[in-house]
Amino acid sequence: MGATGSKLEKALGDQFPEGERYFGLENFGNTCYCNSVLQLSSESTLIFVVLGFGRRIETVALYFCVPFREQLLDYYSNSKSIGDAEENLLTCLADLFTQDAHEFLNFLLNELVDILEKEAHAIKSDAESSSPSEKISNGPKTGQANGAQKEPLVTWVHKNFQGLLTNETRCLRCETVTARDETFLDLSLDIEQNSSITSCLKNFSSTETLNAEDKFFCDKCCSLQEAQKRMKIKKPPHILVIHLKRFKYIEQLGRYKKLLYRVVFPLELKLSNTMEDADSEYSLFAVVVHVGSGPNHGHYVSLVKSHNHWLFFDDENVEMIDESVVQTFFGSAQEYSSNTDHGYILFYESIGTGNKS
Repeated sequence: MGATGSKLEKALGDQFPEGERYFGLENFGNTCYCNSVLQLSSESTLIFVVLGFGRRIETVALYFCVPFREQLLDYYSNSKSIGDAEENLLTCLADLFTQDAHEFLNFLLNELVDILEKEAHAIKSDAESSSPSEKISNGPKTGQANGAQKEPLVTWVHKNFQGLLTNETRCLRCETVTARDETFLDLSLDIEQNSSITSCLKNFSSTETLNAEDKFFCDKCCSLQEAQKRMKIKKPPHILVIHLKRFKYIEQLGRYKKLLYRVVFPLELKLSNTMEDADSEYSLFAVVVHVGSGPNHGHYVSLVKSHNHWLFFDDENVEMIDESVVQTFFGSAQEYSSNTDHGYILFYESIGTGNKS
C-alpha cells in the first residue's frame, strides 16, 4: 500500500478493517477510466494486470500525436458506419482512445461473463465425455424433449448485477397488452437540470404514446394502431448500477456536449417503479465521477464506501473523506459553473433480502 496505506492506517487507527487493503492504480496517461471502475474492488490491481493495461504506456505517446489520433478515430468511425468491421489492432487502439468509464464497465462485465460461460461449458463437456463403459451402462444421452430451449447459464456476475425489465405495450383499440422481457446489467437514465435519481427513474418508467409514424403493429388487430408503451423493472438486481447520461449529442452543434446538470443521488434509495409488491431498498456504496467540462477530455475518479468509511480514489492517490463530501458531486445548479466534478455511474447494493439469489 505504500505511503497511501500508511496515511489511511494512521487516520483510522484501531478502526482500520483487519485484512483489508486499499490500493491506488497508476495512470498511464489515458487509463483513468479503467482505474475509476476497477478501484471499486480491493482486488482491482490483479484485474488491472490481467487485462494488460499496465503495459500500455506506449499508447500515451500515440494518443498525444494529434494527427495520428484524428486519423485513427476517422478510420474507426468509417469502419463502424460500414457495418460490423473485423476487429484488428487499429480498432482495438481506437477503442482505447475513445473508451469512457461506462463503456469500459460494460466491456469488463461482458468479458467476465464470456470467460465464466466458456469455463462452465468446458467443464460440462469434460463431464459428458465419460468412458465408453459408462456410456454403455447408462445408455445414450438424449436431447431435451419437444425441442425445449436450454436455460441460459447464470454466472455470479449475473447473480450480482443482472436485473429484468419488462416492456409493456397496450393497444388503444383492443386494449391488448404485449409484454417483452429483457435483462440488464445497468440502467442508463436521461437527466434533467435540478432533478434527482428518483425523478429520473420515474421518467424512465413513464408512459409514452405511440402515434403517427410511430404506431404499433397490433397482432390482434392485424394493423398499425395507436398504443401506450412503458418500461418497468420486473426483477431488481442485487447490485443496481445507474449510468447518468451526461453526454448528449446536440444537432445544432454537430457534436456531443457534457450536461453539467445537478442530479441528486441519495445514500439510501427506494425503487418504487417495480412490478413487485414492496419497494426495493438500496444503499449507495460507490460513485464514478467524471471531472471535466466536455466529453472528449477530462478525468475519472471514484468514491467508495468500505467498512462505513468513504474513500476517495484518484489514480494512485487514496484518501479518506467525510460522507458529506459525496453531495459535492451532484452537479451544477447553473449551466455555467466552475464545478466540473459530476457523478456519472452510481453503484447501489440491495439492503433487503428479497433480491439476493
